[in-house]
Amino acid sequence: MKRTSRDIRTANRYEVLRQIIAASPTSRQELAAATGLSLATVATLVGELLDLGMITEVGFEDSAGGRPRGLVAVHASGGTLIGVDIAETYVRVELFDLALKVLARADEEMRPGESRPEQVVGHVAAAVGSVVAQAGAEGARVLGVGVSVPGQVDRATGVCEYAPNWDWHDVPLLDLLAEHIAYPLYLDNPLRACAVAELWFGAARGSGDAVVVNLGTGVGAGLVLGGGLHRGVSNSAGEWGHTTLVLDGRPCHCGDRGCVETYVGAPGIMRNLREVDPDSPLLHDGDQTATIDALARAVAADDPVALETVRRTARYLGAGIADLVNLLNPQVVVLSSWVAAALGEPLLREVREAVARHALRRPLTGTRIVLSPIPTDPVCLGAATFALEGALQSVGQRVRSRTVSTS
Repeated sequence: MKRTSRDIRTANRYEVLRQIIAASPTSRQELAAATGLSLATVATLVGELLDLGMITEVGFEDSAGGRPRGLVAVHASGGTLIGVDIAETYVRVELFDLALKVLARADEEMRPGESRPEQVVGHVAAAVGSVVAQAGAEGARVLGVGVSVPGQVDRATGVCEYAPNWDWHDVPLLDLLAEHIAYPLYLDNPLRACAVAELWFGAARGSGDAVVVNLGTGVGAGLVLGGGLHRGVSNSAGEWGHTTLVLDGRPCHCGDRGCVETYVGAPGIMRNLREVDPDSPLLHDGDQTATIDALARAVAADDPVALETVRRTARYLGAGIADLVNLLNPQVVVLSSWVAAALGEPLLREVREAVARHALRRPLTGTRIVLSPIPTDPVCLGAATFALEGALQSVGQRVRSRTVSTS
């Protein structure tokens, strides 16, 4: 798709603000060096962000000679952003200030069978209402709500086109949410959300090429290529969880067999556990979270069944990640989402060994494999940045309309 001058200006405004958030306080000269934009362009964009109340002047840096450089920093109280993580087993919502620090959090449990669109929308609306009330943000400027939903989404229309684990097809999710939530809404999926979170604040920061492996009920890979988020031509890049790992293997919700997700997603791990010990007390039928938590505790206690289950899972996961390493040659592969967080270092150790067995030596030499260091929910954090991007686009339209009306 051809980018318009409006798209480029929005992207530049977003990048300048991202750098300010990451490195407050900073100077216009430092922003120009970090973004590759001209000093004149940066000065104009900084002026717009100051007018919008998103950043503030904070004095001058010390100078050994010459003209002191003015410093700007993010105006944390200049507005709030909401990030929504819709998963198969829960809805989590976090409210952030403009420095992307968490001000409030709310969780809603999603029970098995509670996946009809109207049920999901009800959970989201309740959790959004809760964080707004907790933070006392009724009088604050909520700039937008970023919503992450599993599956393939159309960002422009707000439609969840396909969510295989729920058998959703063409669900107008943002229209349904707009009936309950008055703030601007922006839709994407957790692969992109986690990748942006790692790029801004996590293990991918400063990396030109990175892969963020999402391990939850579903599985996928958020891609950072050339220093930016890679979406693909139809915003569908990263569906690595639905690539074939085992020919004619386990059936998958997508209709295929042997997908990566069926071996390393939470239900796949439960099946691995059942194959190791069909009668294991670690198994909680129908409850993924309880099973993964029990497995993590048992691994910490050196339980042989748990250790073998994690080893078996890591063999599958390592083979799949080795493909990503060989194909993309990233600087870092990040294991993210709730399953990776629960199984932690024991899973990471086994995965590293498995990847080393399968990946080519040269691409693997330049790749680190790490756990996500982000202490909060990376999906909520990434979703909040989608709201920030949308807010910057909408304010840019208002700036242009004012310019036109006064000319």
